[in-house]
Amino acid sequence: MVGRRVRSRRKWRRVLGVLAELEERCATPVGKLKQVVDAMAVEMHAGLASEGGSKLKMLLTFVDRLPSGSEKGTYYALDVGGTNFRILRVQLGGQRSSILEPHVEQQAVPAHVMTSTSENLFDLIASALKEFVDRGEDGSKTLVSRRGELGFTFSFPVKQRSVSSGILIKCTKGLHIEDMVSQVRREVTECLEQAMSRKRLNMRVAVLVNDTVGTLALGHYHDEDTVAAVIFGTGTNACYWERTDAIIKCQGLLTTFGGMVINMEWGNFWSSHFPSTSYDTDLDSHSSSPNDQGFEKMISGMYLGEAVRRVLLRMSRESDIFGTVPSRLSVPFIFRIPMISAMHEDDSPELIEVARILEDDLEIPDVPLKVRKLIVKLCNVVTRRAARLAAAGIVGILKKIGRDGSGGITGGRTRSDVKMRRTVVAIEGSLYTSYTMFREYLHEALWEILGEDIAPHVILKVIEDGPGIGAALLAATYSKDSVCG
Repeated sequence: MVGRRVRSRRKWRRVLGVLAELEERCATPVGKLKQVVDAMAVEMHAGLASEGGSKLKMLLTFVDRLPSGSEKGTYYALDVGGTNFRILRVQLGGQRSSILEPHVEQQAVPAHVMTSTSENLFDLIASALKEFVDRGEDGSKTLVSRRGELGFTFSFPVKQRSVSSGILIKCTKGLHIEDMVSQVRREVTECLEQAMSRKRLNMRVAVLVNDTVGTLALGHYHDEDTVAAVIFGTGTNACYWERTDAIIKCQGLLTTFGGMVINMEWGNFWSSHFPSTSYDTDLDSHSSSPNDQGFEKMISGMYLGEAVRRVLLRMSRESDIFGTVPSRLSVPFIFRIPMISAMHEDDSPELIEVARILEDDLEIPDVPLKVRKLIVKLCNVVTRRAARLAAAGIVGILKKIGRDGSGGITGGRTRSDVKMRRTVVAIEGSLYTSYTMFREYLHEALWEILGEDIAPHVILKVIEDGPGIGAALLAATYSKDSVCG
C-alpha cells in the first residue's frame, strides 16, 4: 500500500512537471509580445513591398473606399463560407447606422455539390437567390424591375483582380470544385453571374470580398475611426486600411483614392519569438497544412482545444490520472472551444461543469477534483497564450500604420501626429464574443503592450454579421445606381 502511494505521488509530480514545463514554454511576458509586434509590422511592410516577400500575403482587395453612412436603398448580400450559404436583403436609410433589420435566409450545400462542378454549386446558389429576391420583403411574390446590386462574400482564398472579381487560389473547408482550380482557373464572380443569367435573375455582383473586409466595412459605417478588422473564430484573419503610397508592390496600378483595404491573411504569420512548444510542432506536422498557418494554429478556435487534448493525452499516458488512457482522448479535435471555455470558466467549488463535460463528451467518469483543477489550469495556459499573441497581432497592425504611439512603419516615414488619435478595431467571431477569459486576457495584453497613455485611445468594437451586412454596404458603396431595389 505504501509503495502504491509513493508511486502514485511520483506520477502526480510528473504530471505537475508537465504542466509547469508547458507554462514556462507558453510564457508571454510583455517584452516577448513587443518582439512579436515588431515582427508583425516588419512582415506587413515586406508583404506590401513585393509578392512573396513575406509569409503575410498582404492581398489587394481593390476596396479603395468604405461606406460613408449616406448609402440609401435596398441591397443584397450573399455569404458563402463553407457547407452553408446565407442570403440577405438590407435596407439602408441614408443616415449613418440607419439599417433596418435585414431579411436573412440560410441554406445548406449538400456534400455531393461541394465536390461536383462550379455549375452545380452556383446554380444551387442562384436558384435560392432568385427565390429570395422574387418573394420580396413581405414574403409574397413580387416583380423586381430594377437590377439588384449584390455584395458577394466568398470566404475562401481568392486572388482579387478587381473589386468585383477574383480567382479561387485553393479549395478549403470541404469545398473541392476541380474545374475552379484546374489549369484554366474559373473566375468566381463570372461563375455566379453566369448562373444568375441561367436563372434569369436580374442582378450584378458589385463587390467580391472576404469576411474580414465585410466586417471592416460595417465597422466603418458605424464608426468612421475604424481602421482594421479581425476575425477570431474557428479560423482567424485580419484586414486594415493602408495608404496608397505604402503599397509599394503595386505602384502605378492603384486608383487615385488615398488608400485601400489590405487582406493580410495573417493566419500564416510566423515569428521566431513565438512561445512555441513540442505540442505545437506535433500539431502542425499532423495537420492538413504542415508548415502553414502557424499563427492561426496558435490563436484560433479550431486549434486551442487540440493543443489541450495533446497535453492531456501525454499526462494520461505518463500517469494514472484517468486510470487507463481514455480512448476518446486519442481522437483528434474532440476538444471544441465551447467545451474548453465552459471548463475554463467553471467557477463552482467542485468544478461540476468540468466533471460533466469529461463524462458526457469524453466518457471519463469520476475524475478526482485535483485532476479537474489541473485541466482548468491547462485550459488557462493555452488560452492565455493565444489571447496575448492575438493582442500582439493587433498592435502589430497599429504599429505599421502609426497608431500605436511609437510612430510605426509607414512606408519608411515616422508619424508623430497620430499618436493619440482615436482608433477603432472591428472584431467578429465567437472565440472573442463568447469566451470571456480569452477576451479579458486579450484586453489585458493590449494595455500592457500599448501602455496606459495610448491604450485608452484604442477601442475594440464587436461587429455582428460583418460578412453579410458589410458586403451589402459595400455593394451600395460601389453601386452604379444611387438607389436599387
